[in-house]
Amino acid sequence: MKPTVVLLHGLLRTESSMAGLRRAIDAAGYPTWACTYPSREIRVQDAARHVSERLAAEAPGPLLGVTHSMGAILVRHMRELPWKGLVMLAPPNSGSGIANRLRNQTLFRWIYGPAGQQMAGSPEHWPVPEFPCGVIAGTRALALTNPTSWLTVGLGLFARGQAHDGTVAVDETRLPGLAAFATVDANHTWIMNHPETRRLVLRFLETGSFGPVVEDASAPVAP
Repeated sequence: MKPTVVLLHGLLRTESSMAGLRRAIDAAGYPTWACTYPSREIRVQDAARHVSERLAAEAPGPLLGVTHSMGAILVRHMRELPWKGLVMLAPPNSGSGIANRLRNQTLFRWIYGPAGQQMAGSPEHWPVPEFPCGVIAGTRALALTNPTSWLTVGLGLFARGQAHDGTVAVDETRLPGLAAFATVDANHTWIMNHPETRRLVLRFLETGSFGPVVEDASAPVAP
């Protein structure tokens, strides 16, 4: 029997944001599991505990993860579960420079809550996965469907020439020892619905790699 694929949404989202990708994974013959967790009300560690307890009860056995944005950071805090692999979509693995720049703004703190503050914190304290991981980063800087990009692009919050998806920079998505890395022409909000994202996710679930792609998984990690 194939491992259960766990789909976890990002900050301010719900499990419905992963529904299209979940259907594609279901169609490939994998059992799937997803839940909505209180992403803006509690800390990352507490959200991870909330999800971990449900997973242990509802989906025991080998697991594969497919996460969006902050969902990847939750999985990094759930090392006790039997993960066999993880595909991270637009994850702030090296922290979020945008969150760091806005962290002291009252509106940012109110909207994004304690977990948003942590995205601006110290990623060196976040556990590093000990199982194969792939990252898919977006490069569509400005999009109508990503309101955050209106601010980040309009105010020039990313460095000139820095590749990003309107919310997270490509170099912020990397981790040491990645099994695979790829970029797609997608914005942060809906990267999970891009056809190439779906193809790469399914390829990784089957083979543990993305196959022949241009990007180099061993490229330097953001400082």
